[in-house]
Amino acid sequence: MLRQTILRAARRLALCLILLPAAAPARADERAAWTALEQGGHVALMRHAVTVPGVGDPPGFRLDDCATQRLLSEAGRDWARRFGAELRERGVTGARVLTSAWCRCVDTAELMDLGPVEVFEPLNSFFGTRGDGAEQTAAVRDLMAAWQGPGTLVLVTHQVNVTALTGIYPASGEVVVLRPGGEVVGRIRP
Repeated sequence: MLRQTILRAARRLALCLILLPAAAPARADERAAWTALEQGGHVALMRHAVTVPGVGDPPGFRLDDCATQRLLSEAGRDWARRFGAELRERGVTGARVLTSAWCRCVDTAELMDLGPVEVFEPLNSFFGTRGDGAEQTAAVRDLMAAWQGPGTLVLVTHQVNVTALTGIYPASGEVVVLRPGGEVVGRIRP
């Protein structure tokens, strides 16, 4: 009996020692991201919150009609509200909030309730060649490079855009925090 208890404890300790190195960098990465946001003058580049299942949008969707697009799920709507509340609780102000014209991005930005939301077309998805990825990415890079604060520049966009700007494939709702020049400071995962 004692031997089994010792073996179980040893296994648990070994598992913790295996998992700890993987968890520590993620926590440090997230701490760095939050610290940067709390200081202001940084960029919060985020993929819209989680949507109803699917990839892309249905054939024939229109940007001027949300009923034709893939939209946020209830979990996504809830996450956007909670994330916005956490930002406000930490004193992070969205000095400027820009979003893609897609309804799932606009809804994410509005539900965070950080201030007025503006559509910035270079944040629109270019998945499936719906836009000019290189031109849009350059325009967003220029916008970020010019950011001086005060507060945080919040950009709500799509996976393809975040990946083009950072090389990171973000989860739905993930935030990549950058210095204005585009250097990644850290990530906040939902």
